[in-house]
Amino acid sequence: MRIPFLSMFMTSPFDSLQEHAEKVKECAWVFQHAIECHMVHNCKSFDGLRDEVKRMEQEADAIKRRIRGHIPVGSLMAVPKFQLFRYLREQDSVLDALEDTLDWISYREEPGIPEQFQKEFFLLIDSVIDPVEELSRMVAEARKYFRGYSDKQRKVVKEIIRNIRKQEHEADRAEDIVKKKVFTAETDPVTVFHMIRLAETLGHIADHAENAGDMMRAMIAR
Repeated sequence: MRIPFLSMFMTSPFDSLQEHAEKVKECAWVFQHAIECHMVHNCKSFDGLRDEVKRMEQEADAIKRRIRGHIPVGSLMAVPKFQLFRYLREQDSVLDALEDTLDWISYREEPGIPEQFQKEFFLLIDSVIDPVEELSRMVAEARKYFRGYSDKQRKVVKEIIRNIRKQEHEADRAEDIVKKKVFTAETDPVTVFHMIRLAETLGHIADHAENAGDMMRAMIAR
């Protein structure tokens, strides 16, 4: 028989997990603003937005350390620590992928993302942000599940996980469309390499969101 989290801790680890998920979502919004700014000629605020992403990533790291360091030793937990930490690692990897993408795009200021590829990149960016936004909703609903273990609430969490998986597949398709267009375009090899690597780095954002969903699925499994 599982033991409700709140009966074991003054503060549930899921409270901080929710805080971390909200930070990831906020960071994704700033990231989206930054990369869209980069596509605009003479963008003046890209570096400032990139710095903001880095600052938020550091704040998320502090939350992560708090989660890892404040689970009482020897406490009985409804979810094994290793599952909780594996989930946290994937959720945190979303932030790393956001930061990696901005780093990569900054290495080549001109021509940035050529106009001929921008439409496809906009669609890819939107598709990788969607599953990230779902993470905070998933954690919020999981918190409710671990308070009462109702079948109805478990189905809500599972439905969100299925939606994240579907969104990740849509991101894969958007990534493929970008790659096909880049490889068939008449452009220089350096631009091809930069665009293909950028598409793959963007794809990793959705990959980690899906992995987090899989970890949550394991935590609510019976």
